[in-house]
Parts: sequence; C-alpha cells; structure tokens
Amino acid sequence: MFDLQKIRFFLFDMDGTLYLGDRLFPFTGELLALLRQQGKKYLFMTNNSSKSVVDYIRKWARLGIPAEEDDFITSSQATAYYLKKHHANDVIYVMGTQSLKDALKKQGFDIRDTYSEEITCALIGYDTELTYRKLEDMSRLLLRDIPYIATNPDWVCPTEFGYVPDCGSMSEMLRRATGKSPLFIGKPSPLMPQLAMERWGYSPEETLVIGDRIYTDIQSGVNAKTRTALVLSGETTPEILEKSNTKPTVTYPDCGELLRQLRSLPT
Repeated sequence: MFDLQKIRFFLFDMDGTLYLGDRLFPFTGELLALLRQQGKKYLFMTNNSSKSVVDYIRKWARLGIPAEEDDFITSSQATAYYLKKHHANDVIYVMGTQSLKDALKKQGFDIRDTYSEEITCALIGYDTELTYRKLEDMSRLLLRDIPYIATNPDWVCPTEFGYVPDCGSMSEMLRRATGKSPLFIGKPSPLMPQLAMERWGYSPEETLVIGDRIYTDIQSGVNAKTRTALVLSGETTPEILEKSNTKPTVTYPDCGELLRQLRSLPT
C-alpha cells in the first residue's frame, strides 16, 4: 500500500503535470510551497530538450514561481552525462535548438550544426527550430555507421491547443527515411531519477516520480525502482491507463489531489 508520508523526494514532470504550455495549473504554487514547508525536496524532471535550465528558470519566473538551477534534472543534462562517459572526444552533429547546442558547448563538446565528414556522432533533441536542411543533414549522416543518440522518446509535446510532434516523432520520421533508430537517453530510461537520487542522497523508497505519461514518466520511475504517481491532467487518459501493462503506484486526477493529501498528513 502506498504511504505518502514516507516520500521525501518528489520528481515532477512539468508540462501536463504542473502547467500546460504557458498556463500554470491553479494548485501548483501552493503544492510546491507546501513541500518546502514540510521539509521535503522536489526537482523538476523533464524530457524537453528544446530549453536549457536557464530557459526554464525564466519560464517559471514568468509563471510567478521562483526556481534555481539546482531545482532541475533534464534530458539535456542526462544526455551530457552520457556523452561525457561515451563520446567525450567525438565531433557531434546536433539536430536541436540553439539552446541545446549552447548548453552542450558549455560542457566542452565539439558541436556542429552543418554536415561535414568530420562528424563522428549524431544527436537529436526536441527541435522547435527544425528545418528541412537539418533533416537532410541527419539523413546523410545516418547513412554512415556512427553513433546516433536522441535526448528523449516522447511522441508529442502537450500545448494549450493539443499536441505537437516531439523528439520521438522526429526520430521516427528519420527512421522511415534511413532505417536507423537512436539510443534514447531521457525517460523512460532510469538515468534521470537515478542521477537525481545519487546527487541528493535519497533512496528509491523515499522517491516519487510524478508525471502525465505512462510510457516516459511512469516507466522511468518503474525502471529506477521508485514510487510513481500518474496524473490525468496531460496526455494519459483512463482508457490508456487501463490498456497499459505499466501501472503507477498511485493515480491522481491531477496534482491538486496530491496537494490535498499532503495537507492531511500529520505534522
């Protein structure tokens, strides 16, 4: 049985969980403030590689909530960790936003955004600045036998009006053209929650991964052996949940229910 009182570390997906596009859910500010009041730790954990941590800090500020660099664990950070371990000396072509490229350059990687024979590794992210030239470059690169990595496998990114293609859809387009599929780094890989727990010193039993997608958020927590909370405020519907083989520890209509349960915990 799920015991919320044992949870000390909360890893929140953002879009579809705490806000939708540029619309903050009404319970979010109070929820985050209450967690701090109760002495609990939270991080924002996102597969969206189109924005840097600095971009997210600015977004949260626009939404009226202060945030610091240490409040985030992103697929870009997890990708940088993987690249340092396996491809530190590669020349890396990035099909991604300028924000992603700048973040990787700051980590010391040799990043390129035009095709050349020097390139020894290909990386794609959720590219909100996608052009046809980038698709042509990637298609040429994938004809060669070089490592091919993607920041995250999400098919879609939620917006106020519905959904738009995310990194998973972009990689599928390239697979149809080239027959090549990438190694995905972000959720559902356990790497992000594992990095977060290692850095902040929490165990899986103390950690709750909260998100609106079964195949990324919840599966990532399952793979990292944490507790998981699915919210039905984003992509997942009750029908999708019923058909899924992956089940969360607990399901909430939204994080407002989590707030209500936290309020009721004994002090």
